[in-house]
Amino acid sequence: MERFLRDNVLAATAKNMTRVYNCGNLPTWARQSIDELVARQLVDEINNRFFRTLEFGTGGMRSRTIPEVVTRPERGNSKTNSPDFAAVGTAYLNDFNIIGATIALFKYCLKFLKNNSRAYELPSVVIAYDVRHFSKHFGELAASTWKNLGGHAMIYASPRSTPQLSFSVRHLGCTAGIMITASHNPWHDNGFKAYFFDGAQMVDPHASGVIAEFNSVTMDAICQFCKKDMTGVTILDGSIDTCYQSAVRETILRRDLLESYPIRAVFSPLHGTGGVATIPLLKTNKIDHYVVEEQNDQDPNFSTVKSPNPENREALDMAIALAKKENADLVLATDPDGDRLAIAAKNSSGEFEIFTGNVTGALLAEYRISQLKFLRKIPAKGSKNVAIIKTFVTTPLIDKIADLHGIKCINTLTGFKWIGEKMFDYENRMLRDEYESTGISINYDKTLTAKRNDLLQKNSTLFIFGCEESYGCLSANNVRDKDANSACLMACELAAHAKSFGKTLIDLRDDMYVKYGYFGESVLNIYYEGADGAQKIKNILTSYQKDPPKFMDDSRVTEIVDFAKQTIRDADGKVIPSQQFFFITLENDVKFALRASGTEPKIKFYLFAEAKVDNKSQLEETKKTTSSLLEEIRKFLKTDVDKRANFVT
Repeated sequence: MERFLRDNVLAATAKNMTRVYNCGNLPTWARQSIDELVARQLVDEINNRFFRTLEFGTGGMRSRTIPEVVTRPERGNSKTNSPDFAAVGTAYLNDFNIIGATIALFKYCLKFLKNNSRAYELPSVVIAYDVRHFSKHFGELAASTWKNLGGHAMIYASPRSTPQLSFSVRHLGCTAGIMITASHNPWHDNGFKAYFFDGAQMVDPHASGVIAEFNSVTMDAICQFCKKDMTGVTILDGSIDTCYQSAVRETILRRDLLESYPIRAVFSPLHGTGGVATIPLLKTNKIDHYVVEEQNDQDPNFSTVKSPNPENREALDMAIALAKKENADLVLATDPDGDRLAIAAKNSSGEFEIFTGNVTGALLAEYRISQLKFLRKIPAKGSKNVAIIKTFVTTPLIDKIADLHGIKCINTLTGFKWIGEKMFDYENRMLRDEYESTGISINYDKTLTAKRNDLLQKNSTLFIFGCEESYGCLSANNVRDKDANSACLMACELAAHAKSFGKTLIDLRDDMYVKYGYFGESVLNIYYEGADGAQKIKNILTSYQKDPPKFMDDSRVTEIVDFAKQTIRDADGKVIPSQQFFFITLENDVKFALRASGTEPKIKFYLFAEAKVDNKSQLEETKKTTSSLLEEIRKFLKTDVDKRANFVT
């Protein structure tokens, strides 16, 4: 084997594979799998499995669990496309990486508690998981590992959504949370999301601390925990479901609209957790709805769609067909772990138009600001102690909406964890200032919402809405990740608001463009799989730093913002962490951002263009012109990025 590795695979692959293979107590099936890969001389498969070790990105860890080539030991006795064991490999998500990540998170939590004079506390974790292959197994393995390390582990008995996990961390007062999910990724993937005590995904310095612990975990240490033992692990019952749904219902601002102008909606969970979370919310809030039953089974293969990503238009085909049949007003579809929502609304011709995440976010931002003013929950003239938070790559239309309403718009790096971090900053500032001024310690989550909101506006900043272009929204203060379950309720309320004026969501969207201008957008995803692909992604990012573009198509580049080299601050003056992320402006006022995905093997471009609209009669022509302009830039980028993929310094 040693000679084969030396002569045929990447140096990093050989190192990682040898480290795993030489573990003295490596499970037999794993050792036999490696033997088979070498015996069959599957060089590409070996490189793809071992060329790197997983790290925490913008969404924790995600990778394949089911490989392109399944070995006989991994297959076991399974007759389906779900093997008995997740693929062995340092680059893949499997028992070893789940255990390693859990050990790392536990050790970091121990250090954190000790360094914050809380060494007397037992590190506690709450774990949830979605419907994917190995999700329950991984969740139980994490719970078993945490408990055997000496901590208190709690786990749901069946699949739950990601936002409910975020809520549960705070509600149960846990040190950390673990969500087993790959969100909207392909069926063969799974993932591990780490949450901290604030209910948000971990950011630095905590994320770096966990990564450092993860990198120091040995295979010998990992293999000690390969056998599951659920003795002493707390299995959570439905009482937490009730608490979460009560918190989500608070996102409704105008229940009178839902009652007076009832909405008929079609809902699809796309085979995921929406059946557990969203459907009960629609029922208890008496929203007339139809469920796409073919997509309401928890199918890890997502057999009715090419991809379980609601951003993909075809994922909504069955829901739209049902909506036409039942004469529905609205189509709602959530991804497998219930954090992303896609909306389609009926236009004047009876056809359904699918909204982008940017359009949904902008419509909800405009509505919620206006209604909070109407309800006198925020000042009518606005306030710089009230904020919307979004990512830099989310439409600048929301910046314009916030500015006109006189409130702050905070931009963050890509990933909802940064929105969660900002919410925690506001929470801490309010608690600190209230204590300093009154001597009273506030329990944030147990304080009545109205009182808490007043204190935030008095001493800090009140978060009223957060969103990102990739179909994520949030308005609740006791959830710290995007929440498609609450977004479904917000969308229905928005549709009822439109109906109260005899309008549709399409009308509201077009009214918004006339008021603020038309904001065109486009996304370009370019995938680079495996070990070779990872190097190409690195080359592209390096090329933008070493050889930045001067022209894009026929338009000159007027500005390049390099987040890795420049100091960027948000609207509060807080420094944005350094990251390989570029924002580029062209002389024709088109802007685009470039980054590598933290959860998928791809380079992602976000394109934006803005145009003034005087009246609705101009809107269609403006859309066509803007779309054509963005498409030309897309074509150029496709060609340019292929060249940059082979960039050599």
